[in-house]
Amino acid sequence: MAETKDLVTPQVAAPHVTDGIVLTEKAVGEVKKIMSENSIPEDYVLRIGVKGGGCSGLTFDAELKPNDKILMYDNIKVAVDWKSILYLTGTTVDYTDGLTGKGFVFNNPSAKKTCGCGSSFGV
Repeated sequence: MAETKDLVTPQVAAPHVTDGIVLTEKAVGEVKKIMSENSIPEDYVLRIGVKGGGCSGLTFDAELKPNDKILMYDNIKVAVDWKSILYLTGTTVDYTDGLTGKGFVFNNPSAKKTCGCGSSFGV
């Protein structure tokens, strides 16, 4: 008698994406400060993304988009679209207030080149 095998329909798995985006304590503190000083509602999300040309940035958004990945940092809800998370995985977002100026800095280990602003990179 011939051995029969169950036929299983292959299923396409969703791509495995690591949430490896780090916000330092200093960055989280500055986000909370900005939200407080500007009366940004607590239900808004901090949106981190990459724009054409390699610029990365932060904005506050009232709405989530269908392809957002949601990350939580000390009660701050962070939204990153799937396209951006591919470029930002492994990135540390810090806040600096040193001699060279104040602002958020993206330290992206995948970047092959960067510019002086700390927000632009090429991969």
